[in-house]
Amino acid sequence: MDRSDMDGPPTLDDVRSWPATVSVKEAATALGISKSQLYDLIRTNEAPLSTIRVGTIRVITSSLVKLLDGST
Repeated sequence: MDRSDMDGPPTLDDVRSWPATVSVKEAATALGISKSQLYDLIRTNEAPLSTIRVGTIRVITSSLVKLLDGST
């Protein structure tokens, strides 16, 4: 399910209900930045969240929640 097609940005509660990992596009939407900006941050190890590479780069949802919640 591609949550990036939702009307408006996702809320923190929306993000909390997401699966364990999400695409870079979905994470970027939640952060309010472009997909290419987030890819650049990941590539330079400056992204303030955790990722895994399983064929493509996936963002660990719990790290996204912590960032959005201000816990990091």
